[in-house]
Amino acid sequence: MWNNLKTTVLLAALTGLLLALGQMLGGERGVEIALVFAAVMNFGSYFFSDKIALATSGAQPISREEGPRIYQIVERLAAKANVPVPKIYLIPTDSPNAFATGRNPRHASVAVTRGLLELCNDEEIEGVLAHELGHVRNRDILISAVVATIAGAITWIAHMAYYAELFGFGGAGGRDEEGRGGGIFSALAMMILAPLAATLIQLAISRSREYQADATGAEITGNPRGLASALQKIDEWSKRIPLQVPPSMAHLFCAQPLTAGQIFSELFSTHPPIRKRIERLIGRDFV
Repeated sequence: MWNNLKTTVLLAALTGLLLALGQMLGGERGVEIALVFAAVMNFGSYFFSDKIALATSGAQPISREEGPRIYQIVERLAAKANVPVPKIYLIPTDSPNAFATGRNPRHASVAVTRGLLELCNDEEIEGVLAHELGHVRNRDILISAVVATIAGAITWIAHMAYYAELFGFGGAGGRDEEGRGGGIFSALAMMILAPLAATLIQLAISRSREYQADATGAEITGNPRGLASALQKIDEWSKRIPLQVPPSMAHLFCAQPLTAGQIFSELFSTHPPIRKRIERLIGRDFV
Protein backbone atom coordinates (compact mmCIF):
# COMPACT_ATOMS: atom_id res chain seq x y z
CA MET A 1 0.00 0.00 0.00
CA TRP A 2 2.75 2.45 1.03
CA ASN A 3 4.80 1.72 -2.09
CA ASN A 4 1.72 2.23 -4.29
CA LEU A 5 1.23 5.63 -2.66
CA LYS A 6 4.89 6.52 -3.21
CA THR A 7 4.60 5.51 -6.85
CA THR A 8 1.56 7.77 -7.28
CA VAL A 9 3.34 10.69 -5.60
CA LEU A 10 6.43 10.21 -7.76
CA LEU A 11 4.38 10.06 -10.95
CA ALA A 12 2.59 13.24 -9.90
CA ALA A 13 5.87 15.03 -9.07
CA LEU A 14 7.58 14.08 -12.31
CA THR A 15 4.41 14.94 -14.25
CA GLY A 16 4.42 18.34 -12.60
CA LEU A 17 8.01 18.83 -13.71
CA LEU A 18 7.00 17.98 -17.28
CA LEU A 19 4.14 20.51 -17.16
CA ALA A 20 6.46 23.21 -15.77
CA LEU A 21 8.88 22.51 -18.60
CA GLY A 22 6.04 22.80 -21.13
CA GLN A 23 4.86 26.09 -19.61
CA MET A 24 8.34 27.59 -19.71
CA LEU A 25 8.98 26.63 -23.31
CA GLY A 26 5.56 27.02 -24.95
CA GLY A 27 3.07 28.70 -22.64
CA GLU A 28 -0.46 27.23 -22.67
CA ARG A 29 0.24 25.30 -25.85
CA GLY A 30 3.35 23.85 -24.24
CA VAL A 31 1.35 22.75 -21.19
CA GLU A 32 -1.19 20.99 -23.43
CA ILE A 33 1.57 19.11 -25.25
CA ALA A 34 3.31 18.27 -21.96
CA LEU A 35 0.04 17.00 -20.48
CA VAL A 36 -0.51 14.60 -23.40
CA PHE A 37 3.09 13.49 -23.19
CA ALA A 38 2.82 13.00 -19.42
CA ALA A 39 -0.29 10.82 -19.83
CA VAL A 40 1.49 8.64 -22.40
CA MET A 41 4.60 8.49 -20.20
CA ASN A 42 2.66 7.50 -17.08
CA PHE A 43 0.86 4.71 -18.92
CA GLY A 44 4.06 3.51 -20.56
CA SER A 45 6.02 3.78 -17.33
CA TYR A 46 3.58 1.60 -15.44
CA PHE A 47 3.23 -1.16 -18.02
CA PHE A 48 6.49 -1.04 -19.99
CA SER A 49 9.17 0.54 -17.78
CA ASP A 50 10.72 -2.86 -17.03
CA LYS A 51 11.10 -3.64 -20.74
CA ILE A 52 12.59 -0.18 -21.32
CA ALA A 53 15.09 -0.69 -18.49
CA LEU A 54 16.13 -4.12 -19.77
CA ALA A 55 16.51 -2.87 -23.34
CA THR A 56 18.46 0.22 -22.25
CA SER A 57 20.90 -1.90 -20.23
CA GLY A 58 21.47 -4.28 -23.15
CA ALA A 59 20.13 -7.24 -21.17
CA GLN A 60 19.32 -10.40 -23.11
CA PRO A 61 17.17 -13.36 -21.98
CA ILE A 62 19.21 -16.36 -20.88
CA SER A 63 17.85 -19.89 -21.07
CA ARG A 64 18.25 -22.63 -18.49
CA GLU A 65 20.57 -24.47 -20.88
CA GLU A 66 22.78 -21.38 -21.23
CA GLY A 67 22.87 -20.58 -17.50
CA PRO A 68 21.99 -23.58 -15.31
CA ARG A 69 24.01 -22.14 -12.42
CA ILE A 70 22.11 -18.84 -12.29
CA TYR A 71 18.75 -20.60 -12.69
CA GLN A 72 19.47 -22.89 -9.74
CA ILE A 73 20.44 -19.97 -7.53
CA VAL A 74 17.46 -17.79 -8.49
CA GLU A 75 14.93 -20.61 -8.09
CA ARG A 76 16.32 -21.58 -4.69
CA LEU A 77 16.26 -17.99 -3.44
CA ALA A 78 12.78 -17.28 -4.84
CA ALA A 79 11.44 -20.23 -2.86
CA LYS A 80 13.08 -18.91 0.32
CA ALA A 81 11.78 -15.39 -0.32
CA ASN A 82 8.29 -16.73 -1.12
CA VAL A 83 8.08 -14.83 -4.42
CA PRO A 84 7.48 -16.13 -7.97
CA VAL A 85 10.62 -17.01 -9.93
CA PRO A 86 11.50 -13.92 -11.98
CA LYS A 87 12.62 -13.91 -15.59
CA ILE A 88 16.41 -14.00 -15.88
CA TYR A 89 18.53 -11.79 -18.14
CA LEU A 90 22.25 -11.44 -18.84
CA ILE A 91 23.99 -8.12 -19.51
CA PRO A 92 27.08 -8.68 -21.70
CA THR A 93 29.60 -6.57 -19.79
CA ASP A 94 32.60 -7.43 -17.64
CA SER A 95 31.64 -4.90 -14.96
CA PRO A 96 30.00 -6.83 -12.07
CA ASN A 97 26.49 -5.71 -11.09
CA ALA A 98 22.80 -6.69 -11.21
CA PHE A 99 19.33 -5.20 -10.99
CA ALA A 100 15.69 -6.21 -10.65
CA THR A 101 12.72 -4.61 -12.39
CA GLY A 102 9.01 -5.14 -13.03
CA ARG A 103 5.67 -3.74 -11.89
CA ASN A 104 5.04 -6.44 -9.24
CA PRO A 105 6.46 -9.79 -8.06
CA ARG A 106 4.42 -11.69 -10.68
CA HIS A 107 5.99 -9.64 -13.48
CA ALA A 108 9.54 -9.32 -12.15
CA SER A 109 12.85 -9.77 -13.95
CA VAL A 110 16.43 -9.91 -12.70
CA ALA A 111 19.43 -9.04 -14.84
CA VAL A 112 23.01 -9.95 -13.95
CA THR A 113 26.17 -8.93 -15.75
CA ARG A 114 28.61 -11.41 -17.20
CA GLY A 115 31.25 -9.90 -14.92
CA LEU A 116 29.27 -10.78 -11.80
CA LEU A 117 29.05 -14.44 -12.81
CA GLU A 118 32.76 -14.59 -13.68
CA LEU A 119 34.15 -12.73 -10.65
CA CYS A 120 31.92 -13.95 -7.83
CA ASN A 121 31.51 -17.36 -6.23
CA ASP A 122 28.08 -18.91 -5.61
CA GLU A 123 27.85 -17.51 -2.06
CA GLU A 124 28.47 -13.97 -3.34
CA ILE A 125 26.08 -14.34 -6.28
CA GLU A 126 23.42 -15.60 -3.85
CA GLY A 127 23.97 -12.47 -1.75
CA VAL A 128 23.51 -10.14 -4.73
CA LEU A 129 20.46 -11.96 -6.08
CA ALA A 130 18.89 -12.16 -2.62
CA HIS A 131 19.32 -8.37 -2.43
CA GLU A 132 17.51 -8.02 -5.77
CA LEU A 133 14.75 -10.40 -4.68
CA GLY A 134 14.54 -8.24 -1.56
CA HIS A 135 13.58 -5.35 -3.84
CA VAL A 136 10.99 -7.62 -5.46
CA ARG A 137 9.53 -8.75 -2.12
CA ASN A 138 9.56 -5.18 -0.76
CA ARG A 139 7.84 -4.02 -3.98
CA ASP A 140 10.50 -1.43 -4.74
CA ILE A 141 10.82 -2.45 -8.37
CA LEU A 142 7.83 -0.55 -9.77
CA ILE A 143 8.96 2.73 -8.20
CA SER A 144 12.50 2.26 -9.50
CA ALA A 145 11.43 1.39 -13.03
CA VAL A 146 8.92 4.26 -13.26
CA VAL A 147 11.46 6.83 -12.05
CA ALA A 148 14.10 5.52 -14.45
CA THR A 149 11.74 5.89 -17.40
CA ILE A 150 10.33 9.32 -16.59
CA ALA A 151 13.61 10.80 -15.36
CA GLY A 152 15.25 9.67 -18.58
CA ALA A 153 12.41 11.20 -20.59
CA ILE A 154 12.70 14.52 -18.74
CA THR A 155 16.43 14.63 -19.40
CA TRP A 156 15.82 13.96 -23.10
CA ILE A 157 13.07 16.60 -23.35
CA ALA A 158 15.24 19.19 -21.61
CA HIS A 159 18.04 18.61 -24.12
CA MET A 160 15.65 18.76 -27.06
CA ALA A 161 14.17 22.00 -25.72
CA TYR A 162 17.59 23.56 -25.48
CA TYR A 163 18.47 22.70 -29.07
CA ALA A 164 15.04 23.84 -30.32
CA GLU A 165 15.59 27.21 -28.66
CA LEU A 166 19.17 27.40 -29.88
CA PHE A 167 18.21 26.88 -33.52
CA GLY A 168 15.12 29.09 -33.43
CA PHE A 169 12.31 26.51 -33.49
CA GLY A 170 9.07 26.83 -31.56
CA GLY A 171 8.52 29.99 -29.55
CA ALA A 172 11.95 31.46 -30.34
CA GLY A 173 11.39 31.95 -34.07
CA GLY A 174 9.88 35.43 -34.11
CA ARG A 175 11.86 37.19 -31.41
CA ASP A 176 14.70 39.68 -31.64
CA GLU A 177 18.25 38.82 -30.71
CA GLU A 178 17.91 40.11 -27.15
CA GLY A 179 14.76 38.07 -26.52
CA ARG A 180 16.27 35.11 -28.30
CA GLY A 181 19.32 35.27 -26.10
CA GLY A 182 17.11 35.25 -23.02
CA GLY A 183 15.19 32.28 -24.38
CA ILE A 184 18.39 30.37 -24.96
CA PHE A 185 19.50 31.14 -21.42
CA SER A 186 16.17 29.87 -20.06
CA ALA A 187 16.39 26.70 -22.15
CA LEU A 188 19.97 26.12 -21.01
CA ALA A 189 18.90 26.55 -17.39
CA MET A 190 16.06 24.05 -17.89
CA MET A 191 18.43 21.58 -19.57
CA ILE A 192 20.43 21.63 -16.34
CA LEU A 193 17.63 21.96 -13.78
CA ALA A 194 15.14 19.41 -15.16
CA PRO A 195 17.54 16.44 -15.02
CA LEU A 196 18.77 17.69 -11.65
CA ALA A 197 15.23 17.73 -10.27
CA ALA A 198 14.63 14.21 -11.59
CA THR A 199 17.92 13.10 -10.01
CA LEU A 200 16.97 14.57 -6.63
CA ILE A 201 13.69 12.62 -6.72
CA GLN A 202 15.71 9.47 -7.47
CA LEU A 203 17.98 10.15 -4.51
CA ALA A 204 14.99 10.58 -2.23
CA ILE A 205 13.81 7.02 -2.85
CA SER A 206 17.00 5.08 -3.44
CA ARG A 207 19.34 5.17 -0.46
CA SER A 208 16.97 3.94 2.27
CA ARG A 209 15.60 1.18 0.07
CA GLU A 210 19.11 -0.17 -0.55
CA TYR A 211 19.65 -0.68 3.17
CA GLN A 212 16.24 -2.36 3.37
CA ALA A 213 17.04 -4.66 0.43
CA ASP A 214 20.42 -5.54 1.99
CA ALA A 215 18.67 -6.53 5.22
CA THR A 216 15.99 -8.50 3.37
CA GLY A 217 18.61 -10.26 1.25
CA ALA A 218 20.61 -11.22 4.34
CA GLU A 219 17.42 -12.56 5.90
CA ILE A 220 16.66 -14.65 2.80
CA THR A 221 20.11 -16.27 2.64
CA GLY A 222 20.89 -16.24 6.36
CA ASN A 223 24.41 -15.23 5.30
CA PRO A 224 25.14 -11.48 5.28
CA ARG A 225 28.83 -12.10 4.57
CA GLY A 226 28.02 -13.33 1.05
CA LEU A 227 26.50 -9.99 0.05
CA ALA A 228 29.18 -8.04 1.94
CA SER A 229 31.93 -9.87 0.04
CA ALA A 230 30.13 -9.33 -3.28
CA LEU A 231 29.70 -5.60 -2.60
CA GLN A 232 33.42 -5.33 -1.90
CA LYS A 233 34.25 -7.00 -5.22
CA ILE A 234 31.71 -4.93 -7.16
CA ASP A 235 33.11 -1.73 -5.65
CA GLU A 236 36.69 -2.63 -6.56
CA TRP A 237 36.01 -3.89 -10.08
CA SER A 238 33.56 -1.17 -11.10
CA LYS A 239 36.40 1.33 -10.72
CA ARG A 240 38.48 -0.68 -13.19
CA ILE A 241 35.64 -1.48 -15.59
CA PRO A 242 32.99 1.30 -15.61
CA LEU A 243 29.44 0.17 -16.33
CA GLN A 244 28.05 2.15 -19.27
CA VAL A 245 24.46 3.02 -18.33
CA PRO A 246 22.46 6.27 -18.49
CA PRO A 247 22.45 8.22 -15.19
CA SER A 248 18.66 7.79 -15.01
CA MET A 249 19.19 4.03 -14.57
CA ALA A 250 21.92 4.14 -11.91
CA HIS A 251 19.52 3.65 -8.99
CA LEU A 252 18.29 0.33 -10.38
CA PHE A 253 21.57 -1.52 -9.83
CA CYS A 254 22.74 -3.41 -6.76
CA ALA A 255 25.68 -1.01 -6.40
CA GLN A 256 26.19 2.47 -7.81
CA PRO A 257 27.59 2.12 -11.35
CA LEU A 258 30.80 4.15 -11.69
CA THR A 259 30.04 5.35 -15.21
CA ALA A 260 32.84 6.70 -17.35
CA GLY A 261 33.16 10.49 -17.07
CA GLN A 262 30.93 10.67 -13.98
CA ILE A 263 31.33 13.91 -12.03
CA PHE A 264 30.53 14.48 -8.33
CA SER A 265 29.81 10.76 -7.92
CA GLU A 266 29.49 10.96 -4.13
CA LEU A 267 27.15 13.98 -4.20
CA PHE A 268 24.76 12.48 -6.75
CA SER A 269 25.13 8.82 -5.80
CA THR A 270 21.82 7.00 -5.66
CA HIS A 271 23.27 4.43 -3.25
CA PRO A 272 24.74 4.59 0.26
CA PRO A 273 28.54 4.18 0.43
CA ILE A 274 29.59 0.52 0.09
CA ARG A 275 31.55 0.75 3.35
CA LYS A 276 28.43 1.75 5.30
CA ARG A 277 26.36 -0.99 3.69
CA ILE A 278 28.98 -3.59 4.62
CA GLU A 279 29.14 -2.27 8.20
CA ARG A 280 25.37 -2.61 8.52
CA LEU A 281 25.52 -6.16 7.19
CA ILE A 282 28.35 -7.55 9.32
CA GLY A 283 29.04 -4.86 11.90
CA ARG A 284 32.43 -3.80 10.53
CA ASP A 285 34.46 -3.32 7.35
CA PHE A 286 34.83 -6.52 5.31
CA VAL A 287 38.21 -8.24 5.74
